[in-house]
Amino acid sequence: MTIRSFAGLILAGIAALALYAFWLEPSSLRLTTYKVPLYGSPALAGLKIAVIGDLHGGAPYIDTAKIDAVTAMTNAAKPDLILLTGDYVVSETLGARHMAIDVIAAHLKSLSAPLGVYAVLGNHDNWENAARISAALRHAGITVLENAHLVIPSARGPLYLAGLGDTYTSGAQPAVALSGIPEAANAICFTHTPDVFANLSPLCALTVAAHTHGGQVVLPFWGPLYIPSGFGRRYAAGIIREHGRTLFVNTGIGTSILPVRFGVPPEISLLVLQ
Repeated sequence: MTIRSFAGLILAGIAALALYAFWLEPSSLRLTTYKVPLYGSPALAGLKIAVIGDLHGGAPYIDTAKIDAVTAMTNAAKPDLILLTGDYVVSETLGARHMAIDVIAAHLKSLSAPLGVYAVLGNHDNWENAARISAALRHAGITVLENAHLVIPSARGPLYLAGLGDTYTSGAQPAVALSGIPEAANAICFTHTPDVFANLSPLCALTVAAHTHGGQVVLPFWGPLYIPSGFGRRYAAGIIREHGRTLFVNTGIGTSILPVRFGVPPEISLLVLQ
């Protein structure tokens, strides 16, 4: 093999990787099921929760057709409960085009689950206009929980659901959100940035978050290049157990900063509690 042909192979490999990372993977979509053990919370066993995070409508590959695909795939999984973990809009992303929250919310309106569809806001939402984004989601029939909780009647008994503000934009008030929840309630808590989990009350039998995108780029033998968290890789993605508490971090649908994903495909997560 000549030096020229070897260089050609290297360039072809780089081009193939770039094509995959900047087009094929970020334009894809999958639904992944996770079995999540919750110790000491038998009342929650069997509950199915769909998690949609970091939609970033208007980011590359996230048009209205993609949002429709997300809602259809989520509904087809027949979850008991749907949680939207923030960042519906996008900012400061190469190639992004602004998509109005009214448009995004209208295409999320078809989401349906027996126990309801609930949302919290993310840092991009707070940067754009928290009040307007909350209003658009509510107009679409989605309940927004910002540092608040509610009780959902169900066949398994009352289900406590608490939504926490975004830690990254200094909006998290766990004491306010959890105030009034009985100690034996085994609440489900959800938020945008996972960092709040480190000091969260044990009232939250399960905490669901997003924000990290799983790093967007995960290299073999190295892992994620960068995780936007004060705890580094500690809360990067998936199921995390600490001090008898459980956290699940969804890796999201859209992209931020650069329209790239490698080793972290866009994902709707279906949590089956055990």
